[in-house]
Amino acid sequence: MQIIKVDPRALKENPDRMRQTKSSPQADALMLATIKAVGIVQPPVVAPETDGGNSYTIDAGHRRVRLAIAAGLEEIEILVVDAANDNGAMRSMVENSVREALNPVDQWRGIERLVALGWTEEAIAVALALPVRQIRKLRLLANVLPAMLEQMALGDMPSEQQLRIIAAAGQVDQKEVWKAHKPKNGDTAPWWQIANALTKKRMYARDASFGDDLAQAYGIEWVEDLFAPADQDGRYTTNVEGFLGAQYEWMTSNLTKRGAIVEVNSWGQPELPKKAAQVYGKPSKSDHTALYLDRDGKVQTVHYRLPETVKPKGGSAEETAEGRGDAGAFTTQKARPDVTQKGHDMIGDFRTDALHEALGRAPIEDDMLMALMVLAFAGQNVRVDSSADGTFYGGKRFSRHAVALFDEHGKLAFDQGTLRIAVRSVLIDVLSCRRGMSNSGMVSRIAGEAVGADQYLPNMGSEEFLLCLSRQALEASCAEASIQPRPKVRETRAALVEHFQSERFVHMSARFAPPAEELLDWIRASAPTDTIGTASQDDDGGQAGDPAEGQEGQIHQDADQDVLPVTDPSDDEEIVQDVHQKAAA
Repeated sequence: MQIIKVDPRALKENPDRMRQTKSSPQADALMLATIKAVGIVQPPVVAPETDGGNSYTIDAGHRRVRLAIAAGLEEIEILVVDAANDNGAMRSMVENSVREALNPVDQWRGIERLVALGWTEEAIAVALALPVRQIRKLRLLANVLPAMLEQMALGDMPSEQQLRIIAAAGQVDQKEVWKAHKPKNGDTAPWWQIANALTKKRMYARDASFGDDLAQAYGIEWVEDLFAPADQDGRYTTNVEGFLGAQYEWMTSNLTKRGAIVEVNSWGQPELPKKAAQVYGKPSKSDHTALYLDRDGKVQTVHYRLPETVKPKGGSAEETAEGRGDAGAFTTQKARPDVTQKGHDMIGDFRTDALHEALGRAPIEDDMLMALMVLAFAGQNVRVDSSADGTFYGGKRFSRHAVALFDEHGKLAFDQGTLRIAVRSVLIDVLSCRRGMSNSGMVSRIAGEAVGADQYLPNMGSEEFLLCLSRQALEASCAEASIQPRPKVRETRAALVEHFQSERFVHMSARFAPPAEELLDWIRASAPTDTIGTASQDDDGGQAGDPAEGQEGQIHQDADQDVLPVTDPSDDEEIVQDVHQKAAA
């Protein structure tokens, strides 16, 4: 290695030089002014000719030599080094990379030159201090149309996503699209239009539920997406029909006993059977499972519940009233409620799951358990058939809990722990907040508040639940979470979803504590005033009752003589007033 002075006009350019992209006129003018003022600071690197000539070939510094000639310099200093086996390919690439970052086209050309000289991708990555993945990514430019490469070499580069789409397309497709979108002289290429025209639907291996056997049967060949994140399976296929066919066959082979494959609507939501109600909480054994493919071809699972098949003959007064209410809804326009019917269904599922979990796990005193048992059987979903008329109905649901209290001789024999488990199990079977015939009504909410079931409610800050809230309800939730409402409802909803990803959100209407007015109304309506009055009139009006009933009434009268003095109608009015005063308190 030595430094000598030569005429810059005697140096030969290296045809395999690394940087082939032309520099800008501004950069050339700046370097030319520097050379005229102080000369060349760093000598160009040259090597003797390998074919026996007396001249030198430039390895690094083509631009400095060219501008030195333009500045009129007669001699310049050069650094002479030994000729490399690869004709200076790696040395030139390293020198240019350190001086100024090469654009991707020049990098790719240099890499291909090194590969042709026998370099491996791993060796190139180590020499250039680049990841092997980056080397492979740049080599994708070999799939780009040469006319596009020339446009990119001018400094007009597409984005990484657009380059990935272009490189994945075939040469024929690229040629047709480039012919339609080729820019005029001096203009930049509309890369986003080119990428859109070459975009093909991709189905990713990470979304596939099937294995290699079905992939081979449907002719699916996975292609590695080198632009995907390193920690993600980037394999994909453009064989959309084969991918979906394999997914459908996998779903058919993996259907459960109560499973079914359903289609999706135009919004990408599953089309459940008619009158089916989707289960948003924990599914039970009697619930059904639906499998469907979303817009990305991924297998999704939802659970739903079908209504009871056996219906009572004739319509009840309550159903008739509901029908009239529905008919009136078409004639009178009403404001949208804070929570939709679907939202109330979801709240019912959330409440029931939380209540059952609290009854099974939360600490409950024995006296509270007994009080809850009384409340449970006062629920509107509980029917008790008396044996006075000789008609009996089996209750297997509750019998399975009662048999645990008996010994092998048929005697009631249990410890306190067994009794607690039986009581909790009965409460779980009785109390429910689900909308429909199983709804326990007010008592389930009272029980949930008593056992602290609010802490078992799930996070309701999901897109699916927040869609069920009106603008007013969303803005109220924003105030509670200290979030500024957005001008549009969907923007407000998106802000809430993002906020509640790290925090737990429970809508105020889903909490168990019932409103005080509704609770007092329920207490007044459930007070035994009417029963007491009716009993008094029955006692006064007829003497020919059932002897057993009379005996039972006498026992209760003896036991509660100071509580039920119902012989005088005027006393009934005093009891009613006393009950209302207690309820108000």
